[in-house]
Amino acid sequence: MQAGYDEIQQYRKMRQKNAPPTPLFANLLKAFFVGGAICAFGQLVLNIYRGMGFTVAEATVPLAGTMVFLGALFTGFGWYDELGEFAGMGAALPITGFANAIVSPAMEFKREGLVQGVGKHMFEVAGPVFVYGLTVSFVIGVVRYFFGAY
Repeated sequence: MQAGYDEIQQYRKMRQKNAPPTPLFANLLKAFFVGGAICAFGQLVLNIYRGMGFTVAEATVPLAGTMVFLGALFTGFGWYDELGEFAGMGAALPITGFANAIVSPAMEFKREGLVQGVGKHMFEVAGPVFVYGLTVSFVIGVVRYFFGAY
């Protein structure tokens, strides 16, 4: 058992020694600025909806729909994958990254048909997000029902 552990440790040391250096600071800057740019664009869209007479609460629904649509559209053109490769989590965390997570598998498996391809694989990445969101919403609803508004 110890011999296998020693081999694993030697492999880790060799891998660490020969791995190319990760430009951590540059990656952080790219993620920060791209994520910030996406969010700033979202704020611009929100302001446009506010200018149309919506309140902030009313404007958030069409804002989310607009950003998801744009994320899906850019994924369809192949642009969002390039942005994600460049910015990492800066492109993945905003709501547009969620749209990308749904559309990418759907596009990849469309050749397998609508049900077995698109329908089956579309929610592989986003499915757990839906389950978590629904579960937390249910728990919060039950707590608020029994204990009143907080």
